Amino acid sequence: MPNSSLLTVLKSRRVWLLMAVGFASGLPLWLTGVTLSAWMKNEGVNLKTIGIFSLVALPYTFKVLWAPLMDRYTLPFLGRRRGWMLLTQVLLVGAISAMGLVNPKDAPMAMACMAVVVTFLSASQDIVADAWRTDILTMEERGLGNSLYVTGYRMGMLVAGGLAFILSDHLGWSRTYYVMGLLMIVGVVATLMAPEPQSVRPPRNLADAVVRPFVDYFRRKYALGVLAFLVLYKLGDAIAASMVTPFYIELGFSNTEIGALSKTLGMVATICGGLLGGVLMVKLSMRRALFIFGAAQGLTNLAFMALALVGKNDLMLAGTIAVDNICTGLGVTAFAAFVMSLCHKSFSATQYALLSALGTIANRLIGSVSGYLATWMGWPTFFAFTAVAAIPALVLLMFLPEHAAQPQEDEPPAPEAAPPAASVAVAR
Repeated sequence: MPNSSLLTVLKSRRVWLLMAVGFASGLPLWLTGVTLSAWMKNEGVNLKTIGIFSLVALPYTFKVLWAPLMDRYTLPFLGRRRGWMLLTQVLLVGAISAMGLVNPKDAPMAMACMAVVVTFLSASQDIVADAWRTDILTMEERGLGNSLYVTGYRMGMLVAGGLAFILSDHLGWSRTYYVMGLLMIVGVVATLMAPEPQSVRPPRNLADAVVRPFVDYFRRKYALGVLAFLVLYKLGDAIAASMVTPFYIELGFSNTEIGALSKTLGMVATICGGLLGGVLMVKLSMRRALFIFGAAQGLTNLAFMALALVGKNDLMLAGTIAVDNICTGLGVTAFAAFVMSLCHKSFSATQYALLSALGTIANRLIGSVSGYLATWMGWPTFFAFTAVAAIPALVLLMFLPEHAAQPQEDEPPAPEAAPPAASVAVAR
């Protein structure tokens, strides 16, 4: 694709607004996870209670259950997508700030309730933000748009982690959460500036919003083949991911080395990989990008095999982490753009949540046996196996047609005539 196309995409305001929307989506994630755990530990909360608090993240797993509501109903302001985005962001400003009013040691149940509210609102924001970027971006913009969204998301996580930790030493945890809540205004401003996607006919009723996304997808040719590809595409990474930190520790790396290189360098490398993937996807077709980036994802697992053979070596650890996370960023960008291409705009919130969740849940289940595989195979063979595990997805991709399981946007979501877009204020 000529350079003029890249310049056209870079000049698009909605592409750059995605970074701010991504920031607002990434910010709440660690405020109810890693950062909240640190606050609780500082307050002297016991480890059992801290562990139980991991359950507050469940709304992220089950968000597909209420995604149809956001496809079906339109709030009486800003449109079907931006209206829900603004509502969840404004409520998050208040909910995150309200966490600062509660002491997790004195009132653990109250803090748990507030954290669940924040994760529910955050998961809801993710649903509609995914739908908005699916609906608003053109095919040419999806690669770079997704990379900027992921960059903003990672920046939000960094702020909620690194900056929050620093502020807590100077302001205390309560005031730190007030600051984090106010930072959600970045998303509010971006939503107000953002354009609303072109109006399409939403599902006719709530039952239609729940059933039609499934019917629409599974009636397409090669739907099952594409679904298998979604599960297989990150299979090798899913198997390796949960074993990487134990692998580092077994080699003899300290927690400081793992934190500095794996978390900090890894985060920066993922951002760089995402941005690089976005730029390359302006020039590459979706199919070529998926193949090249998927092959790169698999091959980088061989770097872990080499590290296992060499043993403890800081320079090699840094190189392995950098290369692995850059290629992960490439793969995430292509994968997200591909999932977007499978979504019908009438119910993109539900279909995006559904398709991304199916791949994630399947990979988590498969990844759960990784400890048994590592014990049985040994580290070098285990990481060689994770590299080979990337091959089935690439082979399947070669046999799938160019536009397999793509939606026909000119087809109505239901055979019957539908009324105009429903509003929450008037919907039955």
